[in-house]
Amino acid sequence: MGLTKQYLRYVSSAVFGVIGSQKANIAFVTLRGGEKGRYVAVGACEHVFIWDVRKAEKVLILEGKKHEVTYLCPSPDGVHIAVGYEDGGVRIFNLLNGESNISFSGHKSAVSVIRYDALGARLVTGSRDTDVIVWDIINECGLYRLKGHKDAITQILFLESKNLLITSSKDSFVKWWDLDTQHCFKTMVGHRTEVWGMVMLNQERRLLTGSADSELRAWDIQYIEEGKEVGEPQEKKVRTLLENEEEDEEGLDEESDFCPQRILSCKKAGSVLREARDRVVSLVTDAKAKVLACHGLDATLEVFTVLSEEEVQKKMDRKLKKAKKKAKLQEGEEHGPEPVVERKLSDEIQKLANIKASSKIRSMDCLAVPNGEMKLALLLQNNTVETYTLNTTEKNPTGTKTSRLTLSGHRTDVRTLAFSSDNIAILSASGETVKVWNRSTLQVIRTMGCEYALCSLFVPGDRQIILGTKSGKIQLFDLASGSLLETTDAHAGALWSMCLSPDQRGIVTGGADKTVKFWDFELIKDQDSGKNKRLTVKHTRTLQLDEDVLCVRYSPDQRLLAVSLLDCTVKIFYTDTLKFFLSLYGHKLPVLCLDISHVNGHYLSSTVLSLLSFRSSVMFLQFVPKTHLFFTAGKDRKIKQWDADKFEHIQTLEGHHREVWCLAISPNGDHIVSSSHDKSLRLWERTRDPIILEEEKEMEREAEFEESLAKGDEPVVPGETKGEAEPAGKKTIETVKAAERIMEAVELYREESEKLEEHSAACKAAGKELPPPKMNPILVAFGNISVSVCFNISTGFLEVSLLVLPFPYVPDLLKLFNGYVQQGLEVELVCRCLFFLLRVHFGQITSNQMLLSVIDELRTNTISKVREIRVNRFEEKKRKRKKRERAVLTIT
Repeated sequence: MGLTKQYLRYVSSAVFGVIGSQKANIAFVTLRGGEKGRYVAVGACEHVFIWDVRKAEKVLILEGKKHEVTYLCPSPDGVHIAVGYEDGGVRIFNLLNGESNISFSGHKSAVSVIRYDALGARLVTGSRDTDVIVWDIINECGLYRLKGHKDAITQILFLESKNLLITSSKDSFVKWWDLDTQHCFKTMVGHRTEVWGMVMLNQERRLLTGSADSELRAWDIQYIEEGKEVGEPQEKKVRTLLENEEEDEEGLDEESDFCPQRILSCKKAGSVLREARDRVVSLVTDAKAKVLACHGLDATLEVFTVLSEEEVQKKMDRKLKKAKKKAKLQEGEEHGPEPVVERKLSDEIQKLANIKASSKIRSMDCLAVPNGEMKLALLLQNNTVETYTLNTTEKNPTGTKTSRLTLSGHRTDVRTLAFSSDNIAILSASGETVKVWNRSTLQVIRTMGCEYALCSLFVPGDRQIILGTKSGKIQLFDLASGSLLETTDAHAGALWSMCLSPDQRGIVTGGADKTVKFWDFELIKDQDSGKNKRLTVKHTRTLQLDEDVLCVRYSPDQRLLAVSLLDCTVKIFYTDTLKFFLSLYGHKLPVLCLDISHVNGHYLSSTVLSLLSFRSSVMFLQFVPKTHLFFTAGKDRKIKQWDADKFEHIQTLEGHHREVWCLAISPNGDHIVSSSHDKSLRLWERTRDPIILEEEKEMEREAEFEESLAKGDEPVVPGETKGEAEPAGKKTIETVKAAERIMEAVELYREESEKLEEHSAACKAAGKELPPPKMNPILVAFGNISVSVCFNISTGFLEVSLLVLPFPYVPDLLKLFNGYVQQGLEVELVCRCLFFLLRVHFGQITSNQMLLSVIDELRTNTISKVREIRVNRFEEKKRKRKKRERAVLTIT
């Protein structure tokens, strides 16, 4: 068989079975002006699923590339959503069409939090690498990187009224940043443990933080305006500053020497106690900060209401009235001192309700609707999404469950998979249910309750399925009715393995009770079956062994039976007489699974062969039908294909983000389905694309190089010392390739310039005009517009690409930029590149006498061209406005 026919590539076809990944949060989104609170976004491995909670349908998939989603943040206008990934990348998707045109790369590790500013023009991201990066969405570039925390960032808040940023971290600190100066001017050190969440209340006058205990700490914020306040003398302002210094608790703040007059002061206002004793996981408010919700590691969601100043004042007046009445009754006619009622934090933040979810809560989001209701969306640990409504206008409201997404996935890990004989249906079974899926539509056909399943198969005819359970039972289900036909006690321990006989007349099972049992299919008639006969299994023989049985397999001709035992051996028996034939040894650990090839039955593969050189446990193995190729799945999150003839590794299927428990290959070998600890099922499809092993090895080496490059240091700007603010970009394989494209384009420009100079010199020597030289094919292909078409670089990678560019290429770039500006080509992009290069190479450029004339021309040309563009745009807006006004007058 030829190379192109023997090895065909398998590619990922679909991800299903996962409702919401545990690593990412849940967020309410709005689609095409639809009803608020109807759609939620959740991470699903590397994708983002948008669910319609009313119909329990998946309406949109935002497809990722490789890395797992770790955080979601919808934009203020509801049109876009920012998605953070495990590798530190950020992509912004359009919710109208599901496309992503903006991507940022600056973090070294997973993005832990994302926040938009009020206008949606800036994006701030925090990561486990302890850095905070501010991004410019409009220009699609990074502004700066804020460094100062010593552990992972947990929350970020924008102060809309001020250009300030608040960040919290697992290092127990809360830092305040002035974005104008890119400097940390305050560090709050009043927490003893990690700060897991924080929110702003009372129109940004109060900060509420949650840490690793049951206490929510409240901090009053007093803003101190710069300069002299209206009608306030400077002496009074200084005295106020000194008083505020004395009021701060000892050890509460660490002030920066940079800011002698502080922008604000923080004073602890009290605490709100939660019922839960564990750490805060989520702490969120609605858009107007009227309702506060938080939860820990358990299944209880606590909801608080934040009273307005008028409501608090009314409450205090009622308290004072009661206090006066009580004092009057106690003192009688005697007139005592006027009673005083102290205002406490509990008067402002009151407990509203507790909501008990069906499982542990991993993330939540809340949304206020105009009728006074609060909508809550919960992502649970057992792969479930639940939504609740809470009427905040009632005195003692209770949460009402409105929807629950469970049908499209299992609550626990899938431990067994099987294909039907017609390659159409897929069986998946977990600790509580067994589901049958349509392979083409990925929709659930049947869902049936079962015990903890360890192995499964379709009965010949695909009308029934059989499960082997952890309790040692055989469960037989009918697919037409979706009912359990019978449960048979097969083994005294766990039933680890099950195999259909090649003659399709029965099965063989192996369990932890050290026995291998043989069963035959029979049709019987009983009370449950009525007039029709139903299928059952009848025990015929038992093979007693000395160790627990982990896996059993028939040879294709049914002559031999292979049994793997707990003593790390594989024993071969004759099927008819059950006499011992061979003992295969060499494994250092027990063999978890094995398989025998369908061709001749000459090859038996077990899980840990030295030639495979696995780095972790292999959990499953299966031959492709009618070939000597087999697939393995293991705890290294990868699925690998091998050639048993040549003992060669063919390809690696990467996609799962946790341990891969099992896989199943369709009878025709065109499809593979696999299950993982990340709750997902993945479908892989065989293509017509041939595999060349040398190219596969080269691709693996390139992938390793990219991973090593991603772990490198941030680029350094010459002449700038490291401080709290640094460049936002990160050196990646994309930026390196982009810099190489720029250098190639500049070299192409040099070659063309030399050709033109030689041509002009030859014309001058000849005294006549000679034919022009042949143009480079690249310029001919691009229509000879300009050399800039040779390096079409994403704006997110542009600055880092220019930063790694060697300086000898910069003078030619400046000359090119001058020509582009004069021609009016991409003036905004050219100006951005120009200013960045001037800032980075300022010393070398200003000391080069040859570049002074170029810089002077650039200054003149850029100013005039930018003014011209601004005037043209203003005129265009003016024309459009007049056109709209005329259209309105015509209609009226």
